[in-house]
Amino acid sequence: MQQRREYFLDVYPSIPVELERLEELANNLWYSWDRPTRVLFATLDQKLWQRTGNNPKRLLRRVNQDILSQAAKDPIFLARYKRALYAYDAYHEHRRQAQEVQPLGDNELIGYFCMEYGFHQSLPIYSGGLGILAGHHCKEASDMRLPFVAVGLLYRAGYFTQQLDADGNQIVTHLESEIENLPIAPALNRDGEEVRVEVTFPDRIVTARVWVALAGHVKVYLLDTDTEENNAEDRKITYQLYGGDRETRIRQELVLGIGGVKALRALDIAPTVWHMNEGHPAFQILERMREYTEQGAHHSAALEAVASNTVFTTHTPVPAGHDHFAAQTVSHYLHSMLAPLGMNENELLALGCEHEGSDFNMTNLAIHGSRHHNGVSRLHGAVSANICRQAWPQVPPEENPMGYVTNGVHVPTVLAEDWSDLFDRFVGSDWRHHQCDAEYWQRIDEIPDHLFWSVRQSIKSRMLASIRNLLQEQHMRNQMSEVMFDRMVRHINPDDPSVLTIGFARRFATYKRADLLFHDLGWLREILGNEDRPVVFLFAGKAHPADGPGQDMLRRVSEISKMREFVGKVLLVEGYDLGMARRLLAGVDVWLNNPIYTMEASGTSGMKAAVNGTINLSAPDGWWAEGFEGDNGWAIRPSPHGEDVAKRDMEDAQTLYTILQDEVIPRYYDQGKQGHSPDWVKTSKRSIATVLPGFNFSRTLGDYISQLYAPAAVAGQHLNGIDSANATVLASWKDKVRKAWSEVHLHRLDQPVSSLSFGDSIRIEASVNLNGLKPEDVLVEFLISRRHKQRESVVEGVVKPSESWYSTLRRASVGDEIPRIRGYFEADGTVPDSGEQRFFFDLKPEWCGHVNYQIRVFPHHESLSHPFEMGLMKWLCN
Repeated sequence: MQQRREYFLDVYPSIPVELERLEELANNLWYSWDRPTRVLFATLDQKLWQRTGNNPKRLLRRVNQDILSQAAKDPIFLARYKRALYAYDAYHEHRRQAQEVQPLGDNELIGYFCMEYGFHQSLPIYSGGLGILAGHHCKEASDMRLPFVAVGLLYRAGYFTQQLDADGNQIVTHLESEIENLPIAPALNRDGEEVRVEVTFPDRIVTARVWVALAGHVKVYLLDTDTEENNAEDRKITYQLYGGDRETRIRQELVLGIGGVKALRALDIAPTVWHMNEGHPAFQILERMREYTEQGAHHSAALEAVASNTVFTTHTPVPAGHDHFAAQTVSHYLHSMLAPLGMNENELLALGCEHEGSDFNMTNLAIHGSRHHNGVSRLHGAVSANICRQAWPQVPPEENPMGYVTNGVHVPTVLAEDWSDLFDRFVGSDWRHHQCDAEYWQRIDEIPDHLFWSVRQSIKSRMLASIRNLLQEQHMRNQMSEVMFDRMVRHINPDDPSVLTIGFARRFATYKRADLLFHDLGWLREILGNEDRPVVFLFAGKAHPADGPGQDMLRRVSEISKMREFVGKVLLVEGYDLGMARRLLAGVDVWLNNPIYTMEASGTSGMKAAVNGTINLSAPDGWWAEGFEGDNGWAIRPSPHGEDVAKRDMEDAQTLYTILQDEVIPRYYDQGKQGHSPDWVKTSKRSIATVLPGFNFSRTLGDYISQLYAPAAVAGQHLNGIDSANATVLASWKDKVRKAWSEVHLHRLDQPVSSLSFGDSIRIEASVNLNGLKPEDVLVEFLISRRHKQRESVVEGVVKPSESWYSTLRRASVGDEIPRIRGYFEADGTVPDSGEQRFFFDLKPEWCGHVNYQIRVFPHHESLSHPFEMGLMKWLCN
């Protein structure tokens, strides 16, 4: 047979003039949190909308011309189109900053760097929680009209898509995105030219093209090394998110950090506050230091100037999770920066290596190059302070500069439209402007129970229909018989969504313990064996392709789901993505989360579930340690035997089974004449009323502004000017203190007394060997606190014998610290014999009973962003 060559041609439709702004709507990710705009595109061609992955831009390139022509004449479609445009224009013309932005000055600009961004499945440059959070951060910044710009990488393949075979083996596929189908455009400089930046690698220059994505008011700049200037190897640097080896990872992070700074400079964008979301972008610190050193600053002064207005957020709850590279690898890639920075190799490596011979840790670099640090929940802040304690070696972890801002969720993105309509009717049409008002949200109780339940069931029904379709595609491909399939989905009935449905959907990492439910199959069989009270567990999630144990968990869930007694009661759904997550979070009755305690940094899926009335059944880790109030869900009290893995898992599983058997299932099925459980509806309402006002991103971003961005802006103004000597002065002072500190000692001069009468005072005297420092270079601090005989909690909360364990946990996680008063000694000349500096403090206790006090000395300078940022402290021991 004669060979034939096949040619391909893409034929794009022409947008009618009546609909010409559809392309504008398709090129702004605002559609990812404006449902009417997504519905507008979906109504053009519902099947094509599904086939294109809900991608407006791709749909407009594939839709038939006659459909567009008919839509241009359809009064119903045109009315919907005009409403969408009106909302779009009103949103983008409204420039007034929200009240939360007021602490920032008029000329401030936040520069936000992150490895991934999860806005919508139509821009697949995310893998999980870090990216989703970054997307929510940008969306809320747009809603607030915060002066904000974001920087990331453009991945052609993004993260992988997932299929599961009949045995639960994960099949990984990387689908390459076509640039023309993504909601991005080339970034242009002031002259209208496409921006390209160069990053120096050993023996070559790597060029990155810069793209821009619009997310409402916010611009997100994405760097892409797939350009003709690069060799084949370098073109693949930004090809795949979290793909390749360690060599690929360091190259990606160099492009993000160094190239990202250069991209902003090329675009004449000058942030006054720089935010590194995780350690991946930390090489930006070196690039910004280079800008100072090339203008004559010493590298130590350059570091102070850069760090003063830099914010670093860590999301990792275990030391092994922080990015690190071999020191020789870092030296290899950064050798060309040594001369411009005026540093030798050891000085540069010291910014990331804890000690000689250790790996270069990106978290260490981020901490050294920033002065404003936070974890992502109260508990995680404490964990991170401990993990990073070597950055401030002499400061107690609970007092070091690592703070926290608890994550939140962008409510317009995660809230089902059904709830928006119901809130408008019963909570108030202005509810969107009262997201953080806890008292306002008590109005949830005014929604009639039957209407509340009806909305829950309607959302659940749509979720079940979607899951049933996905399961059918999955199992028909794996050649399951129709009889077996019907048996498997007998409880997944959109027409009768009355079966208690519990969801577990997230990344399949071992610490998340997807298999904890199966620890005692006999007990689980007993729980699920009552056909009058059926229960379905829906599992979904991806394991990293290199995570063998995570993939083993997928296979374990699949294995259990095929056991005769669990068929139809445990289901594993493939292809977990943002779309499926939205449906599950809003549609299941209970959201299950049982990580190993303290290993969940924050977690936001439970927040998304809760604002939709889904009830959390979770370990009190991350955000739930703050969010659980006893009547808004259930907490799986962690085993006290954390070091004994077998005993810990056994006891945690037993707690889970007990809650399911004694509380969750009975409450759900305790249904009255109206067909629903009043107590269940009450708990569901409490879920919304407590979680929505406390864990929305408006509150989160407000905390970032007040606790981190505003202080960083002030510090930056003080130290960051090119002509300012303040950074040089501070760097020189720190060098002087470090050289003297080893010989600084604190002694007590007076004889301690053991008691005194209330109202009396005593003078406490101490001397300090300053080793050449001046008295104003230090603070001698007095700490006094109550002494309690009761057992103390892990974070200075006092446990009362009468309190339930969850009240104790909440006190430990949220507040009620032991009363503590600080005072500062005054300098009073020198001690004649020793020549040491004398200090005194007049103590007049405000409490009766047992008190204890301590005395310490630490460096002090007005330019420090945090009193303990140097990590130096000496305590009185004699």
